[in-house]
Amino acid sequence: MARGRAAGYDDQREKILAAAAHLFARRGYPATSMNQVAEACGLSKATLYHYYRDKYSLLVSIADGHVSRLQALVLDVLGEALVPEQKLRELIRRIVEEYADAQDAHRVLTEDVRFLQPEDRQSVLDKQREVVAGFSLAVAGMHPELRQAELSKPLTMLLFGMINWMFTWMKPEGELDYGAMAPIVADLFLGGLGAVKPPRQVSALVK
Repeated sequence: MARGRAAGYDDQREKILAAAAHLFARRGYPATSMNQVAEACGLSKATLYHYYRDKYSLLVSIADGHVSRLQALVLDVLGEALVPEQKLRELIRRIVEEYADAQDAHRVLTEDVRFLQPEDRQSVLDKQREVVAGFSLAVAGMHPELRQAELSKPLTMLLFGMINWMFTWMKPEGELDYGAMAPIVADLFLGGLGAVKPPRQVSALVK
């Protein structure tokens, strides 16, 4: 009879992934060793190999896990009975807030996907395209003529240009958090600069 996994096995795997993502994000995938991952987790190298067979499997799990969560939230929002503007705003809110807790994984996805083998890289890129397609569908829902003019995808990529690089300048201890930034991104994208409303905590600071 096969021996079952010990209680907490999945939790430990997630802790290892979080530590590896942090190291990859700070040092880069090529410069990070399994010894460093094991040390960051407080595990022996032998124990680490019990959970992940090598560094490459960590990279695949981080990149694929992150993009799969983005894909799932897009499908979830698209399935909700929302009017077009609510749907697009909810997509923006959900994805911005997802990035708040996944800055390391997002940096790995952005910078280290090139180290994936072709089949794994293609799988990740296909899921990314599905995320973009979902947003593009929501953008076109706001203005159907954009799809006819083949502008819904370019506009979606401009939107992701705002969202995808927030991790490079957002400070965890800053005045603005990801929850506050989500409606600002939506206002700016949908209505331009004149539509942006400062969050209450920022408004209070400037009075």
